[in-house]
Amino acid sequence: MSDVRHVLVLPDRDAAEEVAEALGERFGIDEEPRLVRDALAGEDDAEDAQWLVVLRDERERLDPGELDEFAGEWDGWREEP
Repeated sequence: MSDVRHVLVLPDRDAAEEVAEALGERFGIDEEPRLVRDALAGEDDAEDAQWLVVLRDERERLDPGELDEFAGEWDGWREEP
């Protein structure tokens, strides 16, 4: 099995939580994605943080382009490895 991971970058925690919930409905993923706060370089204010949704795709069945479009619905994007 491979260790493929996808990282979706979202503008705030609310968007990240909504994306994490919607991933199961839209793509049928089994594993709960991880939410990670990513402070922007040089910024101390929590409002200036992006949120990452990290999901494993060991079977490599998720299409990166579809994930990018999906994240775009919340003003986010899929980060290229």
